[in-house]
Amino acid sequence: MTHTKRRPPALPGSIPDVLNMFDSEVRFYREIAPYVGVRVPECYQAESGPDGTLLVLEDLSAWTPGADPVAGARALRDLHDRWTGQAHERWPWLRPAGAGDDLVADLYDRTWPTLATRQDLTTPVREFGERLVGKVVEAERAVGGAGPLTLVHGDASAQNMCTSPDGVIGLLDWEDVSSAPGILDLAWFLVSSVDPAHWTDTLDAYGYVDGLTAVLPSVAVQGYLSMSDLPDGSADGWIARLEAAVGML
Repeated sequence: MTHTKRRPPALPGSIPDVLNMFDSEVRFYREIAPYVGVRVPECYQAESGPDGTLLVLEDLSAWTPGADPVAGARALRDLHDRWTGQAHERWPWLRPAGAGDDLVADLYDRTWPTLATRQDLTTPVREFGERLVGKVVEAERAVGGAGPLTLVHGDASAQNMCTSPDGVIGLLDWEDVSSAPGILDLAWFLVSSVDPAHWTDTLDAYGYVDGLTAVLPSVAVQGYLSMSDLPDGSADGWIARLEAAVGML
């Protein structure tokens, strides 16, 4: 069984276009996946051209979706340790930390006025979201100084993980692959996917948290934007995780 992933060309000027996300995933499977050292789908075909991109991958749909937080953190740590100080030199095309920050900042500032009208926001989440307006570029640029550069997945949510019957964690969907401090992946895993009651165990499993407070504002921006697609009153999980992140700052 295989999984086929086709992407049409990104809309000119869009975030996927500016960040070259679809081509980056093709290059990941062509150039990095054979050496990455963590479990990813086998790639049988990876093509990029004027009509878009095509990936034919191993089908891991029989695996359990998601990952236990501790196991997910350990898989991310394994990835980051393997490529600390090397990834940006071996694959210089990797997206640097902070790429596209102006586009993200513009999107956030346009989205916040609607987000601010939500009745389900807690006071800390609302106040921090307001403080981010006009400050997103600053938050994005702080990521680069949060630790040594390594290979990061870029969207390390539980949605992009799966677990084999014997407990191996697979990492899926590499469109956001980049060169950045590894703590960025862990922070997004926490904010996107981990109940705050399990944050301490997850942080302990990763092993170090230097730079966490430096990347949390950038990660929070992504959390607010992700929440913006949900109806008012249906984002309890996002709000709880954002409140936990705000509490660490």
